[in-house]
Amino acid sequence: MPEEYAQRGDVGREGDALEEALLSPAATAAGASGLVESGAVLLQGVGKRSAFRRDQIWSYFGPAFVASVAYIDPGNFATNILGGSQFGYRLLWVLLWSNAMAILIQYLSAKLGIVTGETLPQSCRRHFSKRMTVTLWLCAEISAVATDMAEFLGAALGLDLLIGPALLAHGLTPVGALFTSAAITTAGVVAILALDLAGFQWLERGIMAFVGVIGLCYGFEVFLVHPDWHAAFVATVLPTFDTRSSGALSASVFAAVGMLGATVMPHVIYLHSALVQPRLTEIAPPPEKAKRNILLQYLRFELVDVFVAMNGAWLINSAMIVMAAVALGGGYGKGPGVSPTIQDAFHTLGPLLGPGAAVVFAVALLCSGLSSSTVGVMAGQVIIEGFLDIKFPIFLRRFLTVIPALIVIAIGSDPLKILIDSQVLLSFTLPAALIPLLVLTSRKSVMGDFVSALRTKVAGWVVAAIILVLNAVLLVQLATG
Repeated sequence: MPEEYAQRGDVGREGDALEEALLSPAATAAGASGLVESGAVLLQGVGKRSAFRRDQIWSYFGPAFVASVAYIDPGNFATNILGGSQFGYRLLWVLLWSNAMAILIQYLSAKLGIVTGETLPQSCRRHFSKRMTVTLWLCAEISAVATDMAEFLGAALGLDLLIGPALLAHGLTPVGALFTSAAITTAGVVAILALDLAGFQWLERGIMAFVGVIGLCYGFEVFLVHPDWHAAFVATVLPTFDTRSSGALSASVFAAVGMLGATVMPHVIYLHSALVQPRLTEIAPPPEKAKRNILLQYLRFELVDVFVAMNGAWLINSAMIVMAAVALGGGYGKGPGVSPTIQDAFHTLGPLLGPGAAVVFAVALLCSGLSSSTVGVMAGQVIIEGFLDIKFPIFLRRFLTVIPALIVIAIGSDPLKILIDSQVLLSFTLPAALIPLLVLTSRKSVMGDFVSALRTKVAGWVVAAIILVLNAVLLVQLATG
């Protein structure tokens, strides 16, 4: 690191001010473009006082974008299609507040990794009892398997929508065509993972390219459907459920919990703490320990990375809801209450908006599945290596975790139902990742001078409480039928 990173007495106060501004609810609700502008102004002010070279931030962009893929994976497609088609724009507010939670959680995960030099699973193993560590590992593995199944199924569905008709024309059954698409998808994910062999930044750039394609695809879809922007804005800022009947209320709560599970995902809480490690190693090669002022600069870079990436994912998710509300449900408050599958959405968009809209939808789903499945495999490797203190080849992890998804395809199960149920399952395993993160980042013995401020602790535990309450409500509804 250059000498311009010399430590100053006001560095800590500037870092706290930047963190507070970027993580505030007002900033999150302001929208992505306004947020980026605010962050740029704050960074400019910080730069003047600590000789901060703003051009260097681009080389630190990447970890949060890799993590953000999990927030726009095929599980999001399934839950957003469900939410938009059944409830119109009504549940857009869930995405806004889920995004606010994601910004806080992902920054804390990255902060733990940067300050301690360990991943979250490694820190859990170091600071918790053996029994607790094993319990957390089992919950993390459930999350990883459920996530990988959803993401892999989504990639296979996206490719099947594109090449399935040609495979059927050559005599394959629908199940056989989907299975063939899954096999090709496996090879695609392995190829993306191989980018890491050329350096971690090549993998990050590949994932960022996929995110860009998904964003462009949904920008095109929203352009075609001409949404009611006023109704969408009201639904974004005004939290409501569908109260027309007890059944509608129950269904909207189920959809909201699924959207929460698909947006605030447990496996990337573990992963983000690992994604920051390569740059940390470059800054201070082991066994050297990075100085406090260097860590502060890295935390600033990563905060902006999280800020931009998570808000980009929020905009894409919102575009999914808007598209489904208009094209599949007739708009806010006017939908027929249908629940189309991903295949139904594809076949509806073609006649309604033109064949280009259907192809773009399938391309977005394929890019989402390939990139998020890659991230899911990476998270699975971080989880098993960190909790069990072993070395586990990432390509072996890929082939082991693909087996459940292939079995599901082979027996002809409904992919959409599996996608949605897997996201609800993630909501129940989320506290097992979130609570240890909050506990560790609140301990001075773990974080030293970087221990979470009181406002951050309060915000984190409020997030955990909201998730636990929503899950309890869902359990009661499921128990009462």
